[in-house]
Amino acid sequence: MIETVVWSLIAIIFFGYTFEFNQPIEIYKFGATGWPRVIILLLLLVTAGNLYHHFKYGSAIQKGRVGIAETDESPTDYSNPATLAKIIAILFTPFLFAYLLKPVGMYSAAPFFIAAVIWLFGERRWKWIISITILIYAILLGLFVVTLNAPLPQGNVSPFYDFSGFILKMNTLLQQLW
Repeated sequence: MIETVVWSLIAIIFFGYTFEFNQPIEIYKFGATGWPRVIILLLLLVTAGNLYHHFKYGSAIQKGRVGIAETDESPTDYSNPATLAKIIAILFTPFLFAYLLKPVGMYSAAPFFIAAVIWLFGERRWKWIISITILIYAILLGLFVVTLNAPLPQGNVSPFYDFSGFILKMNTLLQQLW
């Protein structure tokens, strides 16, 4: 209950702050407070779902949860160079992605970043990697480009910039259909 109250108060306080910058934006019909209020609504939905889960299941231990093992017979050996290299790669990948955003752009770099993270976390079936990457990329484009109309880094290197321009042109054509 305390956790639910704390998260609800955070959401209410943030919602109150959205009235300080509630201004219309000519290229975005929901105004400056559109996407922050959507995020706040999602936060409240997750809080309500968490409260429901606690009422239904309580704090009982659930079998089969990811990352939970009753007997940990083989702790991770960090002296193994392969394990250390994998950890460094997982931690370094977001920094590489952020570094490449300016020259390559979000539209071109995101699918490779998503696929790399999936592969680094252990998925080796290429059909799954590609299909999950396409799904996550479509959700990102749908959310940020179509719904929020948020400007994302386009890149400044020729083939990547051209691809970003193509995505934005398709978004404009889609927006004109509505």
